[in-house]
Amino acid sequence: MDGWVGAWTGGRAAVHLGNVADFNAQFFAPGTDAEQRARRLRQAHHYACLAVGYSPEPAVLVLPAEVDREWTDWLARELEWGPVEVHSGVADGRTLAEALAARPALAARIADSGLPVLSWGRTDAQGEGPELAAVRRYESKAAAHGLFAALAAEHPGIVVPAQERPESRRRAARRLTVRAARGLTTVLKSPHGVGGYGTVVVEPAELFAAGGGSALLRRLVRSETMPRHGELLLEEYVDPGPAARLRDLTYDAVVGPDGAVHPVGAGAMEVAGTRYQGVTVGPGAVPRAAAETARRFALAVGERLAADGYRGWFDVDFVTDRQRRLAPTEINLRLTGPAVAFVLRERLDQVRGGPGHLVRTLDGMPLGARLAPEALHDHLDRLRPRCARFGVTLLPLIPTAGREPEPAVGLALAGPDTEALDAARAVVEAANHALTGMFEALR
Repeated sequence: MDGWVGAWTGGRAAVHLGNVADFNAQFFAPGTDAEQRARRLRQAHHYACLAVGYSPEPAVLVLPAEVDREWTDWLARELEWGPVEVHSGVADGRTLAEALAARPALAARIADSGLPVLSWGRTDAQGEGPELAAVRRYESKAAAHGLFAALAAEHPGIVVPAQERPESRRRAARRLTVRAARGLTTVLKSPHGVGGYGTVVVEPAELFAAGGGSALLRRLVRSETMPRHGELLLEEYVDPGPAARLRDLTYDAVVGPDGAVHPVGAGAMEVAGTRYQGVTVGPGAVPRAAAETARRFALAVGERLAADGYRGWFDVDFVTDRQRRLAPTEINLRLTGPAVAFVLRERLDQVRGGPGHLVRTLDGMPLGARLAPEALHDHLDRLRPRCARFGVTLLPLIPTAGREPEPAVGLALAGPDTEALDAARAVVEAANHALTGMFEALR
C-alpha cells in the first residue's frame, strides 16, 4: 500500500497500545509531587482511549481505563472493523508499561502477534536508541524552535517568533515584567508542556494585576498551569489580527521505516486559550495556500527528524499572524489528537467511498451531569439519529470521563461539509447541557 498508511502499518490491522501516560511521564518536570502525578496519570488514561484511532483498523486494543464493549462495538460497526481483541482496565493507578510488566501473558500475546504494534509515543519501554533520543530532543520547545529557525529562511510564508531562554526563574520573572512594561504580550512556555498545559499567554494587564512577574509565576504554579520547577521559555506573541479566519493549524506526517517522509494532511485546530480542544480535517478545512505552506515546512522538519533517527508519526503546529504567515510553535514526535481525526477520515473514505469526508474531533465536550457508562452510552445513542439527519456520523472516542468532577466525553463527527458538522455539534452541545439537573450526580 502506498502513501502514509503503507508507511505506518503496511495496510495491515495493528495492535494499539494506549500509553499516553507513559509518554507524558518521561517529561514531568523535576519536583512534580505524587498527587499531581496521580491526577495527570488519570487524565492521560482517559485520553488514551484515543488508541482506537491509531490506525484505520485495530486488531488488538490495550487500554489503561475500563471501557464497555458496547463502545468498541459501536465503532466497529461504523468503521467496518474485523474482530477486535480488547484488553481494558489494565493500568489503574499506574502506567501501561508497569501494567504489562505485571501481565507477562498479555505482553507475550502482543509480542507474538506478528502485527504492527503502535503506541502513542516512544518511551524507554521500547528500548533506547536514535528514535527515543530524537523524541527527547525535539519534544523540547526550545530545540524545536532552534530547528524552525534553521529552516525558515528557505520557506516563504513562515515566520519564527523570537524566543528567550532565561537562565533562572527569577530572571524569567524579571524579563516578563520588562516586556510587559513595554506593552508586549509574552507566551510563557515550559519546554515539555502537553496539550496546552505549561503554556500561557501573559498580557501586560494580567501581569501587573498579579503584582509582577514573580507573583504571576507563583500563581501559575499554584493553579498547576505551570510546573513548579524546571526551565521556562519566553516567546514572542504572534498577533493574528482581529479577523483571522484560521488561527491554529497543524500538519501531520509519517516518517517511514526507510526514513522517507510521507505527508498526511493539514488540520484546523480548535484551541481555547492555549488548551487544545479538537480539530477539523478534510477537504477545505484549511485554506489551500496555508495548507501548502504548512506541508512544505513540515516535510522539511520531517527530513531533519529522519536524519536524526526518528521513525513514526509527527506533526508541526502553527499559529497565523496578521499577514497570514505561519509561525511554527512546536513539534510532536508521537501520535496526536489530530492524528486520530486523519485516521478516521482515511477509514471512512476506504469503507464508504472518498475522498470527501470531513472529520471533527472534540476531545473534551462538557457534560451537564456525571453519568455512569451505561447512561452515557444511552445518551449518545439518542443523539446518533439526530446527527444523522445532517448526514453526520457520531463516533464516541473518550467514554471514560463521564464520572469525573468535571464530566466530559470525547467525540468525533464525520460529515459532508462544515455546515453539517456545525449543526450536529450544536445538537450535541445542547443535549449535553440539558443533562444539568436531570440526573443525580454519582458518588
